[in-house]
Amino acid sequence: METTGISFISPIDGDMLHAKDGEVINGSLETIVSVKAPKGSSISVNGEVATAIEDIFIARLSFNNYKNSIEVVDNTTGENKSITVYWLPDFANKYRLSIDDNIWFLRDLHKENPASLFDNSYLAFLKNVHETYGTKIHLNLFYQTEGFDLSQLSDRYKPEWEANANWLRLSFHALGEFPDQPYINAGYDKVKEDCTLVDDQIKRFAGKASMGPFTTIHWGEATKEGVRAVKELGYNGLLGYFGLYDEIPGVSYYLQGEKRERVEKRFVWKDDETDMVFVRTSIVIDREKIDTIVPLLDSYKTNNNMPPYLDFLVHEQYYYPDYFNFQPDYREKIITAVQWAVNNGYEPAFLADCVFEK
Repeated sequence: METTGISFISPIDGDMLHAKDGEVINGSLETIVSVKAPKGSSISVNGEVATAIEDIFIARLSFNNYKNSIEVVDNTTGENKSITVYWLPDFANKYRLSIDDNIWFLRDLHKENPASLFDNSYLAFLKNVHETYGTKIHLNLFYQTEGFDLSQLSDRYKPEWEANANWLRLSFHALGEFPDQPYINAGYDKVKEDCTLVDDQIKRFAGKASMGPFTTIHWGEATKEGVRAVKELGYNGLLGYFGLYDEIPGVSYYLQGEKRERVEKRFVWKDDETDMVFVRTSIVIDREKIDTIVPLLDSYKTNNNMPPYLDFLVHEQYYYPDYFNFQPDYREKIITAVQWAVNNGYEPAFLADCVFEK
């Protein structure tokens, strides 16, 4: 059937472009734009006449701004369409470690009251990972667990939190571990209430410097109104699975269909409707056996789909021997993933430092 009208093939609206999308010359990205239009059309892209191959039209553009408009005009019919794309010069070949469901190590700090944060064995391990590899580590926090909530934690460690904010960040995750998928149908007010509880306490005991504008909402599910709530509170980016594991549906917030698939394919995409950046994790470490971590990461090479940015996701509770699903090789798993990143040319960086305009 003959094509009618203009449609974008690549990039599409909301795409966040990086060094793997073209050639970087003097800080600008040169990349190919391709659109579909009726055969025989005369198509211009940002004022330049595109090259026709049947009903596909291509043009080479250069981007040096964070936010960029691509306008396509059919010079015959006068039809025009435009999209917005983003250029991320610091996104490709970076990685971080992100840990969900954090609350127990904070309860331990409260109970044990050590002289230093890093007298806590969990934080001591994370600091060792950072000192060995330079890894940036992001912890997503619950507000409460059995017998403890964040309001009970002393602020005596605040100077230490602030002194280590260059590699260790904290953010909202949920009120608590249960119920499952707490925000899948939640409205604006509920998400705002819970997020405010956590964020206010982080500011109190760790300082605003320990926070950043990226987080992972528990179970990676939220309505548009829920996303708007965390957006208003300062979070501009969200991490999820976006199809990483076929047997786990969802973990994609409100995105469905082509939007969800776009994040799955490209690892990053921005929905201008909510002004939110979505990023796909590359692996959930605690779902893997230690001998499957490297093969899974290597599979990105064999499939010619290396993540531009590697997010290593893991959950806190598997660290603890008294947890029913304790993983005794928890530390080794994390180190295995981080070593893979280093060996494959990835450098440590927080997502917030890679996806937003500077």
